[in-house]
Amino acid sequence: MKKHALLTLLAAVVATSSIEAQDLPKPDPRQVEWQKLETTAFLHFTVNTFTGKEWGDGTESPQIFYPTDFDARKMVKTLKDAGFKMAIITAKHHDGFCLWPSKYTDHTVASSPWKNGQGDVVKEIAEACREYGIKFGFYLSPWDRHEEQYGTPSYNAFYKNQLRELLTNYGEVSEVWFDGAKGEDAKDMEYDFDGYWQLVRELQPKAVMFSDVGPDVRWVGNESGNAGETCWSTIDTVGMAPGVADPKYLNVGDPDGNLWIPAETDVSIRPGWFYHPEEDSKVKSGKQLVDLYYKSVGRNSLLLLNIPPTPKGQFAEQDVRNLHDFRSILDETFKTNLASGKVKKQLTDQQLTTAVTLKEKQPLVLDFKKEIAFDRAMFQENIVEGQRNVTALLEYWDGKAWQKADEFTTIGYKRLLRLPLIKTSRVRVTVLEAKQPVQLAEVGFFKASARE
Repeated sequence: MKKHALLTLLAAVVATSSIEAQDLPKPDPRQVEWQKLETTAFLHFTVNTFTGKEWGDGTESPQIFYPTDFDARKMVKTLKDAGFKMAIITAKHHDGFCLWPSKYTDHTVASSPWKNGQGDVVKEIAEACREYGIKFGFYLSPWDRHEEQYGTPSYNAFYKNQLRELLTNYGEVSEVWFDGAKGEDAKDMEYDFDGYWQLVRELQPKAVMFSDVGPDVRWVGNESGNAGETCWSTIDTVGMAPGVADPKYLNVGDPDGNLWIPAETDVSIRPGWFYHPEEDSKVKSGKQLVDLYYKSVGRNSLLLLNIPPTPKGQFAEQDVRNLHDFRSILDETFKTNLASGKVKKQLTDQQLTTAVTLKEKQPLVLDFKKEIAFDRAMFQENIVEGQRNVTALLEYWDGKAWQKADEFTTIGYKRLLRLPLIKTSRVRVTVLEAKQPVQLAEVGFFKASARE
């Protein structure tokens, strides 16, 4: 083949590869930063906290809202100490009661006896988040069972007015939480989600937005804390909308999806979303919360854990103890990466964009030089360039031959494997199938806490 013909062919191959890489859906910077948070907190707090209901009906009197010892700083410090990177407050739930003094309704804290009507829960949570260095977000329910305009076209303007208040009066907002819930008696209510989302983009461009199907973050499809064993950050939302989506599809995503909308795994530390004293003995233990971490963060999702304040306006003691156990177990397990200093530096530098490229069927051998003992393994892809791994194989050297440790599917931001105790000086990672060569950004091998 002549030289110029060969160069033309090589140029065509490079161009084709470049087009394929460009066509692979990729996250925007706000989505990458969101995924790195790993664990965030939901605070379900409203009149339901005082009535014992999960869904209020909108007829509750503001007079019942009276947290006698509300302490936003104490709650946010608890979250900070437990490793949570953001707090999302239910600024308004389905009952329509506003935790801030909205000027568009009198169904707010301004009509309550708390702080003689001068209180603002949203403000105190936002300020505490800034003080302790975690991010702030809010949930504003589109469904409003109190507002008379609900079910009419004028309600969307009302809702946007309230949304604007929250987006402009409380500093930087990192996540805005929507859902598509609506009452059986208001099926004709059409939420103007495009208008809501546009307002967020205009006023808080760094914020990610959650609903069943994005636009930035999607629901994981259940409230039990489990992302799919296979979990793609890509999805195709044709035929879906907030409140209208297939939970199974949301749980696993779509390897051929054309949109990058990663899954958020929301679950409560208690059976209910709001505090109920009869559930004090049913709080998830630290060990159970760790299990949820593996099944959410460890499956390319993010764990949004709800911790509901009590009627006093603080976290229950049992919840705080279990949060502490949760974090201390994780710290014990992941404190020492046994691969650090023993493999290529870019695989343990905690930087997603420094990666080793793995092609299909070309094993990567990690030689630790001496024997290590591990029962947890961690892999991360450089998701900045998209999600690529379809299936991969982890093996270990037993002194005579390679033995299978585990075969797994998607990696994405993070994949955690729980394994029987393995003692070896070498492991081998082989990409069996991939959409494109996998950019392996991080590896980790750990010995689990005895309390797991």
